[in-house]
Amino acid sequence: MTERSAFLRAAAIQLNSTGDKSRNMATAERLVRAAAAEGAELVALPEKWNLLAGGEELLAGAEPLDGPTLSAAREWARELSIHLLAGSISERGGEKAFNTSVLIGPDGADLAVYRKIHMFDVDVEGVAYRESEHEESGSEIVTASLGELPVGLTVCYDLRFPELYRILAVRGARLIAVPSAFTLATGRDHWEVLLRARAIENQVFIIAPNQVGEAPPHFSSYGHSAIVDAWGRVLAAAPDEECFIAADLDLSAQERVRESLPSLANRRPQAYAWPQLLEASEPERSERPYLIRREWSAGEVRGAL
Repeated sequence: MTERSAFLRAAAIQLNSTGDKSRNMATAERLVRAAAAEGAELVALPEKWNLLAGGEELLAGAEPLDGPTLSAAREWARELSIHLLAGSISERGGEKAFNTSVLIGPDGADLAVYRKIHMFDVDVEGVAYRESEHEESGSEIVTASLGELPVGLTVCYDLRFPELYRILAVRGARLIAVPSAFTLATGRDHWEVLLRARAIENQVFIIAPNQVGEAPPHFSSYGHSAIVDAWGRVLAAAPDEECFIAADLDLSAQERVRESLPSLANRRPQAYAWPQLLEASEPERSERPYLIRREWSAGEVRGAL
């Protein structure tokens, strides 16, 4: 995006990553280069693009931020002079890994590091996912500047938590990235609905590169990577294969949306009382932590936003 242009060309890479890290890396590089060759200034990879496997294998394959995967991604960004969202990788921590997304600038330097906040601990169609057994939650909400464009970083399951997206929008984000390995079972009914909802609610562009197809031990990803505009229109959507999609993000049109339907400006945070959940030890699986301890005061809400 130049100073004279109100457009940003963005691309989302869709992969069928597996436990074969070298194959995943080679495919990612090929598609990143292809997207850049077609004019993409921002290229985004999906969640766990370098390695998608079971928890123990992910933990064993975790890398530090200066490891080979992100070092290669930095070199691609530098050589191609693009902004590259390195989806997410398993980042080596202590006993557990982090699920970490890194935004890299055209000079190969890291612009932002985000560690996924919400762990995917769910039961879907007979499959139990327990991300927290091998991964640690992040705690920091992260925005960065892509040139003059404020960008918010999230990962996959974060999409179901609108509070995070609203805070990113209030902090100025005009584009929010959602690198994902969204499941086939949930994606059929929820993926596009949630992407469009988050875009409409916050009047932001959404770029959502997703995994597609099968990966061990029980992963089945929905694909349908998408780029959505601030009106909630799907600008580009991927077929069921490894590929990239691209779209021109019209930043002037986004400004017109925000001016004509100023829902962000019309918020009334002083009127919002925010319930805080009771934190307790893990109950029986049949129980749910629904008790409210207290309401946040209006002042606390204003401070949070």
